[in-house]
Amino acid sequence: MDFNLLRARYPGAPYVLPFLLFLLLLAVGRERLVPPEIDLPARVIILGAALWFVSRGVIQLRSRQLLLSSCVGVLVFVLWIAPGELFPHYRDHWLLQNAVTGSLQVSLSKDSLGNPWLLACRSIRAVLLVPIIEELFWRAWLMRWLISPRFQEVRLGAFDLSSFCLTAILFATEHGPFWDVGLMAGLVYNWWMVRTRSLGDCILAHAVTNSCLCGYVIATHRWEYWL
Repeated sequence: MDFNLLRARYPGAPYVLPFLLFLLLLAVGRERLVPPEIDLPARVIILGAALWFVSRGVIQLRSRQLLLSSCVGVLVFVLWIAPGELFPHYRDHWLLQNAVTGSLQVSLSKDSLGNPWLLACRSIRAVLLVPIIEELFWRAWLMRWLISPRFQEVRLGAFDLSSFCLTAILFATEHGPFWDVGLMAGLVYNWWMVRTRSLGDCILAHAVTNSCLCGYVIATHRWEYWL
């Protein structure tokens, strides 16, 4: 496949295709069709290859606000775990777990939770790949595409209230029973994109959030945070 031709013909492809592939692999993983020893490493390889071959021309990793972006990432992590930690039965409410949003189900089997290699693969995906995939889709593409289908003519971080809010709402729906904190996270990440106009800073903030969450989950065995 000529990926340069694909990017030229479909400008949105580098932003959208890795995200669609990510969702597809999540669905396959939840069906437990493939043993985790194969599934998790394969996801890392496949998603990494998709970013390299399809998206590398639009990925911007340079951070202009290194410290502040890291602080934003820590803030989102605190917002993510605070409700469940402050109110132990908070996430049992029907508004959070229902037929639409789904329920809290650990994505890894009990055997996998004791396997350092699989935990490492899960963490690598969450910290190195997911922030790039999601920021490309949500902040670099969708926020601009909702302003104009000719999104390349819209600068990164351009503010439009309806685009800002709808992107945050849709980002929340991706996170199932964590939609409430997903909404807060989406608003913060959207604001940071508007504030910095930098994809690299949003990727860094998102990566710091996921790093903190991975460390917290592994240290406390609060596996429900890993849907």
